[in-house]
Amino acid sequence: MKTSLLYVAACLIFFCSCSKESGPENLSTSTPVASFKQFLIPQGAHYATENIFKPLEITELKFRVKFDSSAIYQTTDPENQYDINKLYGFADNGEQHHLYSARFGWRWSDGALRLFAYTYNNGVRDSKELGVVTIGKEVDCSIKVGAEIYTFLVDGKIETMPRLSSTSTAKGYQLYPYFGGDEVAPHEVKIWIKSEP
Repeated sequence: MKTSLLYVAACLIFFCSCSKESGPENLSTSTPVASFKQFLIPQGAHYATENIFKPLEITELKFRVKFDSSAIYQTTDPENQYDINKLYGFADNGEQHHLYSARFGWRWSDGALRLFAYTYNNGVRDSKELGVVTIGKEVDCSIKVGAEIYTFLVDGKIETMPRLSSTSTAKGYQLYPYFGGDEVAPHEVKIWIKSEP
């Protein structure tokens, strides 16, 4: 009898320890991944708390990104659900980013997390959807700077956008995560980014 009770207790402990909570991954409660930097956009804010001015002169920006379930949100105005939030990129042509820049954008819409190419050329904004990414998955991203184009790569998928900057390399400053659009973050949003060489 005593042996049977010990066997049942051991089985219960084993099966309970093997169960996994279903649903979107919340990376903020999991062990942080080495060399990823967490960017936090507080509830009610546009800007990430880590938003340091960093001058750049580059031919390519490479990074890896990971979103958790905080990237799922609902805007107050349903039309604003289709606004593109900003992820990571750079100002270009030695100008302010609303004149010349290239970066990745993101949004939660139609039940999915979507990445975008997002540029300004001489003050004219343009964007192109790059694809859907999975919550909790690490995604490789890069922007290559050409004479007349930016080449955006997401996990091997390639899209190009026009580049009207006159500099041979991208000259400007780093652009960080930003929520909006018209609305501020409806709750705390966490994004993990790892710069690649």
